Amino acid sequence: MKEDELSRLRKILVIQLGPFGDALLTTSYFETLKRRLPEAKLFYLVKEPYDSVIRDHPLIDAIMVIRKRQGLGYALERLRTLHAIRAEGFDLVIDQQNKPSSRQLTFLSGARYRLGYADARFSWAYNLKAGRGPLRYSANRKFDILGPLGIEEEDYRLYFPVPPEAGDYIDAWLAEANLDPRRLVCISPGSPVRKKRWKPESFAGLADSIQTLTDNKVILLWVPREVEDIETVRAVMRTQPAVAPPTDLHQAAALLGRCRLLVCNDGGLNHIAAAVGTQTLAIFGTTDPTVWSPASVFDHHHHLYKPGFDSMHDDSFGITPDEVFGKVNEILAWPGGDHEA
Repeated sequence: MKEDELSRLRKILVIQLGPFGDALLTTSYFETLKRRLPEAKLFYLVKEPYDSVIRDHPLIDAIMVIRKRQGLGYALERLRTLHAIRAEGFDLVIDQQNKPSSRQLTFLSGARYRLGYADARFSWAYNLKAGRGPLRYSANRKFDILGPLGIEEEDYRLYFPVPPEAGDYIDAWLAEANLDPRRLVCISPGSPVRKKRWKPESFAGLADSIQTLTDNKVILLWVPREVEDIETVRAVMRTQPAVAPPTDLHQAAALLGRCRLLVCNDGGLNHIAAAVGTQTLAIFGTTDPTVWSPASVFDHHHHLYKPGFDSMHDDSFGITPDEVFGKVNEILAWPGGDHEA
């Protein structure tokens, strides 16, 4: 796209329907986009409930949400969404999702410019086509789609605004539980993707080591569908952890912001921690940290991974609790930490 064409863009729609992690990571280039096109309004299309991860984002002018429906309601909701897109009269639609459903919405949007990946099936739906750069952290890789606009990758930060009421909820719970935020390590052993879960028994051993060999208290963080994971970890532990209260994403982020460290599997919580500035240690098994670990971009993030290990059939991932504890000790002692093992 020529510079004069770019400068005339006034309404841009980015489509990233989900999941939570990608909905957040796609915003990595929004600051660059707004800087290059200060007159343009930026809309974001996402499916329910993934809109919660970008609520109150300072760089998004409007969020368009596809409501969760089934059967005939699903088809009607898609028609409503398409009508809403066409009514806005977008100059540019960016299909970050790269799926048949998002491709269809892009093609039928009525936008003058339709931007997607050149290697997508039915890429004829786009009149601007982006190539893919080298493998790297997913938030950085999102910039690849801006190539046809002449916009290159820049340094960025991830935004995840935490409403005051979410912080108040967590502060009240911490006070009631008599927990000191200066001595809290959060462990999240669950994952909606079973093959990404490190052994619960390994998480239990790690939590016991933290509570017996350091002066930190472990908080187990969970969502409703992870109750079984939490109960398994707690049942195997020799020491007594704190168990977080029920939380939504913003309350979970508020809790992370009050902890010294998050230890977790590969997942969306790791990226939320990146946005709120909490140190993390993620344990990778079946997924590639090159793409999914923030460690290559943010120096307060870390991961452990054993390439070549048969993690599909062994949920130890080839990583022992002692190895993870050693890394935890290293992280808590740096930067500027006052922990001593």
